[in-house]
Amino acid sequence: MAKLYVALIGLSLIWGMSFVFIKWLVDPVGVWGTVFLRCLAGALVLLPIFFVQRKKGERKSLPMWKLIVVGIGNAALPWTLIALSETQINSNTASILNATTPIWTGLAGFLFFSVILTRFQWIGIVVGFMGILVLMNFEVSGIFTSDFVGVGTMVLATMSYAFASQYAKKYLAGTSVVVISTFQLLIGAAVGFVGMILTNPISIGDLLTGEVILGILGLGCLGSGVATLLYFYIMTNGSPEFASTVTYLIPGTAMIWGFVLLGEPVTHNLILGLLIIFAGVFLSSRKSKKIVSSLPVGMR
Repeated sequence: MAKLYVALIGLSLIWGMSFVFIKWLVDPVGVWGTVFLRCLAGALVLLPIFFVQRKKGERKSLPMWKLIVVGIGNAALPWTLIALSETQINSNTASILNATTPIWTGLAGFLFFSVILTRFQWIGIVVGFMGILVLMNFEVSGIFTSDFVGVGTMVLATMSYAFASQYAKKYLAGTSVVVISTFQLLIGAAVGFVGMILTNPISIGDLLTGEVILGILGLGCLGSGVATLLYFYIMTNGSPEFASTVTYLIPGTAMIWGFVLLGEPVTHNLILGLLIIFAGVFLSSRKSKKIVSSLPVGMR
């Protein structure tokens, strides 16, 4: 268990600092450039493992369309929205809003995947939303105005994660984790590259600064590559429930990194919103049950 706890703390430190890395990248290389570079760097870490796995194992056909959906929903879209959010909000606020993902995952399961939510899960969704309101100082009107970029886009990113998670659980249950992770990074890199070329191409000079290089290595190689493997090591050798507790640690490490490296303030609203969101995540993570369809198996 000692190794698992060390791995869990290491994972929370890597993913917590990812929000700082995004801050370092988004100004010099832009939103699309940030997505492209993090996905490309992560893919370069995972591709050798992918090819070795394919060479040793059975070369069965890949569910490409399903992988594309997950790649867009779990990488291209949310990472674009997160980078866009961090042009307006602090990295520690982004990390706390990111912690609402389990709440939206339950809601996505109910709306799109025939999951019945328990009373506690519904309470958790409401409590989590209250935590978001606290972070916004109850200025709800900002969500529907030009201030949408920031909190609003960050919430959309977590909703995208939620849908992709439920979709992958249903349609990619038999697919290797390395395959899913590698393809989502390749798809994210492709989308980021197209967006970057159409809006703001990166010059070589943009990449030759210490912060950008550290951001690419930290966000891509560590955050999108090594951390993915570390997460599934914890899940395999421990349990999915134990691995998911990293959700509770990331905002704390992100607040520490944001304060130390970016000088971001840790306000009372930030801490209160974090605690409320944690309560919502705890309640919404209670087990649910699937609706049994009356349709024949082939029609479900």
